[in-house]
Amino acid sequence: MNVRQADAEALATALQASRRDTLATFAACVAALADAAVPQRDTLNPPLWELGHIGWFQEFWLARNPQRALGLAADPAAPRGPGVRANADALYDSSHVPHATRWALPLPDVAATLDDLARQLEATLGLLKGDERPYFFRLALLHEDMHHEAALYMAQTLGLSIEDPRWQAAPLSGSRSALQFDAGAWMLGSVAADDGFAFDNELPAHRVDLTAFEIDSQVVRWADYLPFVEASGLAPPRYLRRAGSGSGSGWQHERYGKWSALDPDLPACHLSAAEAEAWCRWAGRRLPSEAEWERAALEQPDRFKWGAVWEWTASVFEPYLGFKAHPYRDYSAPWFGGSRRVLRGASFMSQPRIRHPRYRNFFMPDRSDMPAGFRSCAR
Repeated sequence: MNVRQADAEALATALQASRRDTLATFAACVAALADAAVPQRDTLNPPLWELGHIGWFQEFWLARNPQRALGLAADPAAPRGPGVRANADALYDSSHVPHATRWALPLPDVAATLDDLARQLEATLGLLKGDERPYFFRLALLHEDMHHEAALYMAQTLGLSIEDPRWQAAPLSGSRSALQFDAGAWMLGSVAADDGFAFDNELPAHRVDLTAFEIDSQVVRWADYLPFVEASGLAPPRYLRRAGSGSGSGWQHERYGKWSALDPDLPACHLSAAEAEAWCRWAGRRLPSEAEWERAALEQPDRFKWGAVWEWTASVFEPYLGFKAHPYRDYSAPWFGGSRRVLRGASFMSQPRIRHPRYRNFFMPDRSDMPAGFRSCAR
């Protein structure tokens, strides 16, 4: 199925909105960074490289892709024509440019990078006016949305100011009640691909037999987590600190470089999987599997509240039985078979477009720079 006019217009609007957010967050970061430079760390990328990579990815899979009309059947190795920048593959192809080398690359300056991005987006929008299939447009859109969220948690890590109210955590309302589920089968994973769009690691849908379980209706708040910190004597998460000392002292919370009094109703956030599991052991609970999480989200959507933070699960990131890599071969396959954990849901830093109850995020369990928290489970 090709892109209908209404779908094409919606995709064009979304691509332009995504780019505005990308550029606004980049501008806020650059305003606080000398020469747009960040420390060399495994969890960061140079902002100029990130920007160039976003435009390169969109152009590589759309304007330069001679098989884009084939959707999932496209050959990822099909020869590409030239892009707006002749040496872009050598600079921005994340599959072949080692992470540690990105700080030393001869990257274009800010003005040239922004010019490349404008030209690449213009070409993409021009293609949408034709008789095109939507798969690679949606892939490029969601790819940019992911990198925008990474830019936001880079800003949090470096203490840079982001004022946009859309990217701030909000207090949770209501209680963390328990939802009950009987033993039964669950079809884990997505059932649509290509025109319906699903990421390859969500496919194929397959049966999972679950025992009876209960699961929290919402994620753990700081009001739930801090008693564990105080009782255990463990160091608090790195974005929290005591304000003063003694029994009357409160907690402060850092968000985008600013310390303020902690609202205990905020979701517990920027936690590693180990910190989440430690709380669960203390509370006599456990993390849910991704199948339990997905079943609860889809069977009781009115009671199961998600989207406040990414949620650690007990599941290791592995392919579903029958997995087939999509044309962007390095999206999932290189990360299977290790110790990465599946996270479910979305966060206050996520674009609404990427929020989907079957979406599988995946990170190393020691990471706490992303906006991750958890809910607990039992039985």
